Amino acid sequence: MSKALITGSEGFVGKYLRAELEGAGYEVTGLDRVSGPGCRQCDLLDAEGLANVLREIRPDAIFHLAGQANVWKSWKMPAETMEINAVGTIRLLEAVRNECPEAAVLLVGSSDQYGFLGERGVNVTEDMETRPQSPYAISKRAQEEMGMLYAKSYGMRVIATRSFNHGGAGQGEGFMIPDFAAGIARVEAGQQKCLRVGNLEAKRDFTHVKDVVRAYRLLCEKGQGGTVYNVGSGQTHVVRDVLEKLIAMAEKPVPVEQDPARMRPSDTPEIKCDNTRLKRDTGWTPEYSMDDILRDTLEWYRKKIRE
Repeated sequence: MSKALITGSEGFVGKYLRAELEGAGYEVTGLDRVSGPGCRQCDLLDAEGLANVLREIRPDAIFHLAGQANVWKSWKMPAETMEINAVGTIRLLEAVRNECPEAAVLLVGSSDQYGFLGERGVNVTEDMETRPQSPYAISKRAQEEMGMLYAKSYGMRVIATRSFNHGGAGQGEGFMIPDFAAGIARVEAGQQKCLRVGNLEAKRDFTHVKDVVRAYRLLCEKGQGGTVYNVGSGQTHVVRDVLEKLIAMAEKPVPVEQDPARMRPSDTPEIKCDNTRLKRDTGWTPEYSMDDILRDTLEWYRKKIRE
């Protein structure tokens, strides 16, 4: 049985990844700042602690999800974001190099690394220049570049992703679909009168988190070391259409108001993931639809808000 270690295992994606790996026969250990069943407590900046965990577990595959993932927060705490995301990754790579250099390492990055795409957004390939526009995106590019350096310099099997929007039950607010779903659930529960929204004309690529974690597993199993992969559905949806689909699922009428504070004039009109490399190397294709993402997210927020 193969052994897997997930950093950030207690987060939204980490819990789905654990289920995916266990379903595929892996023995899974989590690593997070908080301990729990099947999860070891360790800070990414604790070099000795990381080395001890890896020495004990001897994982065959390491999925690095841990980090500061909030773009807005990265502006408030840029130094901490860089330390957690970039320096924390270096600590992990060093521990892997010293304790289990044969292990595959998947570094999960973000499509935010591409920055403002303009007309380039209609077909985003891994060969495009990255132009990060936030401390978060810069930290993720630094993480990726260090990973590629370790792959080239030490022969380690390090794979990096630039993951596009993904969602599903359990995703916290601060992202478009959870914000819509939570607002609708609050209107249904009588906790607010309307749903306030921003730019509805943008087109974005969304993937169900269950498809995303399957892509991560397949990349660790079949991906090429020293390679960057886009992870996304390859299909875009107009934000207005996404909102209308969610409102159609509502149990009562949901008034919508445009909120000037939520408008982002610098938004790239369309961002579409080119997932050719991912499909070619792993055989991955998405299995869940946008409707699945919306239904799962809305149901989760209904239960959460009514509790």
